[in-house]
Amino acid sequence: MADINIVQQHKLTAEKARAAAQQVADKLAQEYDLACTWDGDVLRFERSGVDGALILEKDQAQLNLKLGFMLSAFAPMIEGKIADKMRKVFAESA
Repeated sequence: MADINIVQQHKLTAEKARAAAQQVADKLAQEYDLACTWDGDVLRFERSGVDGALILEKDQAQLNLKLGFMLSAFAPMIEGKIADKMRKVFAESA
């Protein structure tokens, strides 16, 4: 098992932060076949071997993922891709 935890600061309105989070979710869904659902200000991700959430707060977005055994070997690559995407969308949406 591997855990990925990313915190991305932002200065977005709640609406723009939600749109940025959705862009991250769309990318994750496309690349890793994840199901994504909103629960208030929390975007939940899941599939076999992956469980996590992207939590929106006033000035930051926090992503927490738990990768199962099969994906844990790819954790550094997955974390890098997600961190890059979060950095881009939370800055561009400002």
